[in-house]
Amino acid sequence: MSNPISAVPEPAVVVERRQGPYGEVVLRRRGPHYEIIANGCFLMDTSDGRSERLLVRAALDELAGRARPQLLIGGLGVGFSLAEAASEPRWARITVVEREPAILDWHRTGPLSAVCGQAQADPRTELVEADLVAYLHESAAAGRRFDALCLDIDNGPDWTVTDDNAALYSPAGLAACREALAPGGVLAVWSAQPSPTFEGCLSNTGFCRVRTDEIPVARGVPDVVHFAARPA
Repeated sequence: MSNPISAVPEPAVVVERRQGPYGEVVLRRRGPHYEIIANGCFLMDTSDGRSERLLVRAALDELAGRARPQLLIGGLGVGFSLAEAASEPRWARITVVEREPAILDWHRTGPLSAVCGQAQADPRTELVEADLVAYLHESAAAGRRFDALCLDIDNGPDWTVTDDNAALYSPAGLAACREALAPGGVLAVWSAQPSPTFEGCLSNTGFCRVRTDEIPVARGVPDVVHFAARPA
């Protein structure tokens, strides 16, 4: 018989609470793990990370052996996606766009540096503090293209952390993603639940090879990754 006391979750301890440009961001510790809460919405924690890692691995697989691909990760989070990318020598360059200064600080000098400190030191890695849609427009205007965009900004297209994040999943936001991709490049979007509406929007915005893959999790319904490609 299991010990019922062991099933009681440990209380969360606030490590830092900060008012950022887009609202309140909180770093909490629960036992050995850390959690990020944005505007009262749980984003992610360091307890697992398989779906964040798979997001990057699957995007690379979709590129079908493309030589020296360039990756853009939207959202630093707890750092699992960056750590996964840096562990793969095939990526030529890894750019991470994060708009919350607090999250960048927690990784650079705070407790989350343990997750991807080595990845930050990788010469291929660049951390950028910026709004993702604005950065995509700037990159496209400058003629810079990425082979893969891996986005883990919200809990999904239908469950955004802030109302203004909905712009990323709008036709204009997806067009910016498409234009920032090299021909044949891949867009991968993490979500806590599937979104048929988002799938339709991807197809209507000029993407091809649109599909949704389920990712099993330890408890509850599977996470999903929405995939789409810019036509070659």
